[in-house]
Amino acid sequence: MNRKRYVLLDRDGTMIVEREYLADPAGVALLAGAAEGMRLLQAAGFGLVVITNQSGIGRGYFDEAALTAVHERLRELLAAEDVSIDGIYFCPHVEREQCLCRKPRTGLVEQAAHDFHFDPKQSYVVGDKAIDVELGQAIGAVSLLVRTGYGAEHERKQTCRPDFIVDDLRAAAETIIADVQLR
Repeated sequence: MNRKRYVLLDRDGTMIVEREYLADPAGVALLAGAAEGMRLLQAAGFGLVVITNQSGIGRGYFDEAALTAVHERLRELLAAEDVSIDGIYFCPHVEREQCLCRKPRTGLVEQAAHDFHFDPKQSYVVGDKAIDVELGQAIGAVSLLVRTGYGAEHERKQTCRPDFIVDDLRAAAETIIADVQLR
């Protein structure tokens, strides 16, 4: 088992600006503080993995080639900020398919943990929706809700109970680093 710990990141509304069914690489824009937060996490020794539901594929709105182009653009923008993502895992299914990979189910995390040899219970899950918090709880990880994207709405409606609620990915990074030092 790898001793390196991982932060599992939602994509839309957490790392990048929320755009419904994003299929155009030109629409990829990093949120303020996102690259800085990821840089802090990498400097602290964390691996970074993206876990994202992409039902636009299952709905026929775009194909995997379009999603790959979006992810390539994301990697380019992050590389320009001196950040690299270890892996990007996506679920292409719609909810009614009841697959094992659609968040908050744990299939994508299990695959990432297998690929990178880490213990999901030792990880942190950061996202802007209740399903991200629920994913963290399902794997026994620490969950953080960011107020970017849909996060402020979830906080206001109290749709979930994360371990931490923070303003953005930079604040999430600071919280994670401080939390690790306390444990």
